[in-house]
Amino acid sequence: MQHPGPPRFTTVGKAVELAPRDPDPDELYRWTLTSAPEESTAEFDDGPVVHLDPDAPGTYTAELDAPDGTHTQTVRVFPTTRTPARFSVSADAVDAALDGVDSASVIGPFNDFVMGGHRVTRKGDEFTLDVELPPGDHQAIFAFEDEFDPHATTSVTVEGPGRPRIRLDGRREAEEVVVTATAQAAPDGDDPEVEFHFDDRDALDESDVSVDGEELRIPVESLPVFSRVHAVAVAERPSIADTLTIRVGDEETISFDRPADAPDWVRDATVYQIFVRQFAGEKLETTFEEIERRVPYLESLGIDTVWLTPVCASPTRHGYHITDLFDTASDLGTRAEFESLVDRLHEAGIQVLFDLVVNHTSRDHPAFQMHRAGVPEYADHYERIPREQDTTGVDWAGDDAPGHYFNWASIPNVNYDSLAVRRWMLDVVDSWAPLVDGFRCDVAWGVPHGFWKEVRARVKAEDPEFLFLDETVPKRRVDFRENEFDLHYDTDLYYALRDVGTGDAPAAELFDAFVESERKGFPDEAVYLRYVENHDEDRYATECEAGTLRPAAAATFTLPGTPLVYYGQERGVPEQRGPMRWHDGDADLTTFHRRLVTLRDEIPALRSPGVNRVACDVHDGEERNVVAYERPGTEDEESVVVVLNFAEGSATVTPHRDVDTRDLLTESDVGGGDGVRVDSVVVLRIR
Repeated sequence: MQHPGPPRFTTVGKAVELAPRDPDPDELYRWTLTSAPEESTAEFDDGPVVHLDPDAPGTYTAELDAPDGTHTQTVRVFPTTRTPARFSVSADAVDAALDGVDSASVIGPFNDFVMGGHRVTRKGDEFTLDVELPPGDHQAIFAFEDEFDPHATTSVTVEGPGRPRIRLDGRREAEEVVVTATAQAAPDGDDPEVEFHFDDRDALDESDVSVDGEELRIPVESLPVFSRVHAVAVAERPSIADTLTIRVGDEETISFDRPADAPDWVRDATVYQIFVRQFAGEKLETTFEEIERRVPYLESLGIDTVWLTPVCASPTRHGYHITDLFDTASDLGTRAEFESLVDRLHEAGIQVLFDLVVNHTSRDHPAFQMHRAGVPEYADHYERIPREQDTTGVDWAGDDAPGHYFNWASIPNVNYDSLAVRRWMLDVVDSWAPLVDGFRCDVAWGVPHGFWKEVRARVKAEDPEFLFLDETVPKRRVDFRENEFDLHYDTDLYYALRDVGTGDAPAAELFDAFVESERKGFPDEAVYLRYVENHDEDRYATECEAGTLRPAAAATFTLPGTPLVYYGQERGVPEQRGPMRWHDGDADLTTFHRRLVTLRDEIPALRSPGVNRVACDVHDGEERNVVAYERPGTEDEESVVVVLNFAEGSATVTPHRDVDTRDLLTESDVGGGDGVRVDSVVVLRIR
């Protein structure tokens, strides 16, 4: 079915891309905007993929004429939350001489890091950019004279409330189905109201239901076999939508499902990221076979999920410049050898995450070469921008240049307005999904939301346990939770841990990440990837103060979420992408990480969603470096208190809880004097 999918939700001035699903590039598709708010002047361009740029709040209805029929797509548009803001950088504040520098490109999440779109000129000693932004903290990078050397990063805070949150649940009461929406206000926002919406793909509509505030009722006799209910909480800002599916079975049995929620297994998982071409060590070239020979090491760590950086054909060591999305890199091995590695990992009880790169290809990919060389069937495969917007300095031999992010001139963006590209990338998904257990989606923020919604629905229809992990930087984006991704990079905790580790923030800064999750509108059910480093970041121990890696790593294992260990983190590898230290690695640090994995497996409270800050007295050491929190268990499970000390020396701490003095991590008694001794971390039972 080529229906474009569920209703979409946006705000005035924030465009929404609409496209047929499972398209046939050889067929014709036509969009018509059939209704819009009276004051709107929005229009559609011709083409199979259109972009609705709403200019008035209200409901917009679009029709898609497709080979399999006419389909309706509803877009609900809320008032804009954007207000004027200014990014500003003073030349004398830049750690470089800017004599003679008169311009800069400004990039950030507000323009998806596209160079050349926002250029500013110097006025006296200042470079400034005026934009409209929603409430929250925003960052921008000023790339002087379109170069990153030098550059400056600045931020601005737009005052205003966060986003509310919503959850849908269903139950049967006699001959009715009741759908309840639990709406939560943002930490600094008003109480929201609830809007229910129906799916244009289903027979269920407003005439079949009654709504009373946060409750929707449907007679069982009015239910189709399968239907979807969507809802949004609306206050000063709208929430992301939540979805509940309702299925009528034999003898009118009713079942409910929450399709946006993550698979249960991910909440208990521990992810180990392998930078594939460095895992065999400093002398051997890494291959799939060499990784397979090292699976016993992964088993010994106790991890249960492996994320492999890209394994597709690529001329680069990191693998993100891909030249064949359907085949493995020859230096790593054949596709059959990759499948053998996956089978071996599965035998060890280890799930496999495939690094899916569908935002761009290498500049050396044949498709891009033919695109630039004017081969007609590849004309629309890549984004094209005006030459005056180009910042690369490359002579592209034409009146346009390829679109790309940052200064990534070697990896041009594919064009999702092309049905041929959408078909190509869906085929890539279909090729790899049956082999693995999940996708880590590279540059997820660069790919249209509608495409991710389609990919999720497509893959989950075959395997509901399949995992989707997003890469959104430099900050998490809540829109990717809306029926798109299961697991989200926790960039807020990452930056908080870095600031604590460099001495720029107190240990209690860790709790700001949890407040930020609520402010951004992530629901309680959202699951986050907690990490201290990965292939894109400097090693924590290299960048931060001595003695801070262990408590930082312990935070990722003892706070709610899914911990990530980046290969070599546990062996003391100092370089961001250096060779694995096998013969000379830090044995004590490896043992420490093994104990973290084991302890998290053994204590259910460490895998639960709850966390409460615990006050404590610090008798020696600095209070600034110490933080404590409780991980509550259920009635049948013990609760524990975790104390982290980010100083190089030990501290004596008395938590304001009645705790046992036996440290569950080291299995030793840490009591004595006025409290408990904390070298880096202790985990204590609550009596």
